[in-house]
Amino acid sequence: MASRLVRGTAIGCGVAAIAGAGIGFAVGEPVQPEDILPARSMPADLCARLGDVSSLLPKASSSTAPVTLVQGGSTSITCEAGSSRAKVAAYTAATLKVTITPSPGQDAGAGNPPLTPDQVAKKTFTRSPMKAVPNSTYPTKTSRSTNGAATESWIVRALVQRADIVVQVDYTANPIDADTAEKVAIALADRAIWETK
Repeated sequence: MASRLVRGTAIGCGVAAIAGAGIGFAVGEPVQPEDILPARSMPADLCARLGDVSSLLPKASSSTAPVTLVQGGSTSITCEAGSSRAKVAAYTAATLKVTITPSPGQDAGAGNPPLTPDQVAKKTFTRSPMKAVPNSTYPTKTSRSTNGAATESWIVRALVQRADIVVQVDYTANPIDADTAEKVAIALADRAIWETK
């Protein structure tokens, strides 16, 4: 009888403690900094992993040298190729920029558990005004606009999200048609997402 009473009291105390913690959190217990997950680190060679991108650029140059993306940034990584970059073969009619952002967690306000990195990345993706692309490997949005008067000169953007990562590709090319430019941007964004796994 005594052991039943002790066990019942222990269970009751445990339930009360859990309920009390939940009530305390619900009425505004502050989130501690250690409760918020930081953004994960990206590989130092992330842009190099994307490889030779010459096949993704229009044939505006007779050069056969590999085109590599130049890496910059620390938390958000930028990978760039184009005629303005010293280490890149001269495709004067194209520029390519890939921005890879690992999302950190975020304080969701008093009484709420912190947002996870995945939730923050999804929120960033959802808020983008770009147009959603159906039947994509990952959640994808794109936008396009003409670059000047020519119909063969385009600025295309692709936004792709997977888990805590958001990748944006900014692609400007001439000559190229808009559909091809969009496919190029999405393909590169998908590749960048894959390399962050």
